[in-house]
Amino acid sequence: QVQLVESGGALVQAGDSLRLSCAVSEQSSKYDYAVGWFRQTPGKEREFVAALNWNDRYYVDSVKGRFILSKDNAKNTVYLQMNSLEPGDTALYYCAATPLFTGSFDYLRATSWDYWGQGTQVTVSS
Repeated sequence: QVQLVESGGALVQAGDSLRLSCAVSEQSSKYDYAVGWFRQTPGKEREFVAALNWNDRYYVDSVKGRFILSKDNAKNTVYLQMNSLEPGDTALYYCAATPLFTGSFDYLRATSWDYWGQGTQVTVSS
């Protein structure tokens, strides 16, 4: 059983920064996990934002150069540093996990990921 807990969402102004956290806990500690971030706004599908798999980082084009993934192995926590926030970044942000994947894994699709957190709200005012 894998549990994910997100935190760090807030109401901020355009241009501000936020850091989201995703704490990963897994009872058996048998596997290592890739962690992804998705976001969703009302009436829209969950959108891929970023993912960390081994030491590889993937970002959607709209956040490249603004969002940065990092990981604290001792805390089993993945961070999404979000800089230069824009109103278009407003969404409910979810982290997701799946066992470390190879090249054929479609990380862009939400349905590819096995485990999900409850979400944390990010609101960016103009």
